[in-house]
Amino acid sequence: MAKISGKTFVVTGGAGFIGSNLSGVLVGGGSRVIAYDNLSSGKLKLVESLLNNKNFKFVRGDLLDYNRFSRLCKNERPDAIVHLAANPEVKKGLKDTKLDLMQGVVATYNVLEASRLNDIKGILFPSSSVVYGNATEKPTPETYGPLKPVSLYGASKLAAEGYISAFSSLYGMDSYMYRLANVVGNNLTHGVIWDFITKLKKDKNTLNVLGDGTQKKAYIDVFDCINAMLYIYSKPGSSGSIYNISSDDQISVGSIARMVIERFSRKARIRYGSGKTGWNGDLPNTFISNRKLMDSGFKMRYRKSKDVIEAALSCF
Repeated sequence: MAKISGKTFVVTGGAGFIGSNLSGVLVGGGSRVIAYDNLSSGKLKLVESLLNNKNFKFVRGDLLDYNRFSRLCKNERPDAIVHLAANPEVKKGLKDTKLDLMQGVVATYNVLEASRLNDIKGILFPSSSVVYGNATEKPTPETYGPLKPVSLYGASKLAAEGYISAFSSLYGMDSYMYRLANVVGNNLTHGVIWDFITKLKKDKNTLNVLGDGTQKKAYIDVFDCINAMLYIYSKPGSSGSIYNISSDDQISVGSIARMVIERFSRKARIRYGSGKTGWNGDLPNTFISNRKLMDSGFKMRYRKSKDVIEAALSCF
């Protein structure tokens, strides 16, 4: 597990899936964490074990309240901000087309402006593999382009990357951007595994799957993801770079469905939908290259997506 001691971090979305795990890793390594979360999708119970730790503080607040967030940055003087707060689900933006603009782009601008005015130099930003859109090169490297996201979530991540790049260039910030495969594991609150398990709790006999089950994606364990982020942050000369964080391969939605049934309800039957995608804006086949990350010397626990899924299922 990565250890960074003696630093102060503000973690936006600090009570969410990745944020809660990251907060625990940072505090356990000897750093101080201020978790900032509006609890729209995050859950206070995910950081309950940290609430009495002197190196952890939870602040309920919204990044769209710029003045409040800027005051927090002024008072806490963090070494870096890990900006995880965002709408966590791609398909939510289909109904509310302003959601990703506000939670993904405007919120990111507020983080950057508060950083600029309070002389905070470090910004760590977990972006997403969805910025590549329907890439024709697989596994897709960081150098692939042009980037053409097909969802509003993807568009907001790409726009946020652009703002971070510009602020870093103009105001001397050290930025670290990560394009993540699908992250699963401890404290999971959304995504295909969560969706399947939730459905089986309601109906142990039938598992309804969005799409035909042939969708293939790469997955990464949440702690491998966090360790990779912190490894890159600590690596000299990494500022300004973009890294894909992913396992070595893909796994199909149908395979995940069968693994969930095997563990939670063996008598259940799978009922597939029609079409190659689960919803409008879903990507049926994503696979990003982790060569740059692996060549940097990073070591991960789970390199195969099947092993990542099995580890995640053991958390339930």
